Amino acid sequence: MDIISLWHLTGWEFAALAFAALLVGFSKTAVSGANTVSLAIFAAVLPARASTGVLLPVLIAGDVLAVLTYRRHAHWPTLWRLFPAVGAGVVVGTVFLVWADDTVVRTSIGVILLFMAGVTVWRRRRAEASEQPDPVASRAGRVKARSYGVLGGFTTMVANAGGPVMSMYLLSAGFRKLGFLGTSAFFFLVVNVSKLPFSAGLGLIDGHSLLLDAALVLFVVPGAFLGKWAVHRIDQRLFEQLVIAATVVGGLQLLLR
Repeated sequence: MDIISLWHLTGWEFAALAFAALLVGFSKTAVSGANTVSLAIFAAVLPARASTGVLLPVLIAGDVLAVLTYRRHAHWPTLWRLFPAVGAGVVVGTVFLVWADDTVVRTSIGVILLFMAGVTVWRRRRAEASEQPDPVASRAGRVKARSYGVLGGFTTMVANAGGPVMSMYLLSAGFRKLGFLGTSAFFFLVVNVSKLPFSAGLGLIDGHSLLLDAALVLFVVPGAFLGKWAVHRIDQRLFEQLVIAATVVGGLQLLLR
């Protein structure tokens, strides 16, 4: 296969990437944050920096499918208060990528993910999640949105690992399952598309990476349909536990690799 030869992949390595792409589709329509496993697979099979450029278009394909599935459930006031802070985080992440090596990037993001998971668990033990997100106009809501937004923009730029950070924010804000998925779908579609020029400018996306993406995107679709089927069979408590567990696993993978 030309693409396999181009990237010097074995059949098993391509199969691992295909499974990771299927998991991207599943995570976008069922358990957000689970694609940290995909991130780890891509980084294990491909060179670490190159893997972020290959994974980005695959994530965008998943975002499009998620938006088509959950577009009616997005909470736009939350999105508008997040975008400016995320933009700042993306810029900081771009600067960080200019000088940071793979070890520094992995360690930094792993620590952030585990910290966010710990904070969320602590907060949820203190109070039950409300039915609606925090009031947009509240001071605490604005501060929290800015903090998570910058962290989310930073982690999504340097390693496509913003999903767990935003998952922790949306859970802490009290989103229910469908509102969570609809809001995160639009959020990541906008953010990931905005990252394309930065990634291309850093040389992470080129003709070779796009050829591999063209083959892997085919596996995102069945993953998205599997997630859509599964999400209605997962109760709210289990959904939240899976999101937090996926975040912890992703953070540990980055630290231990």
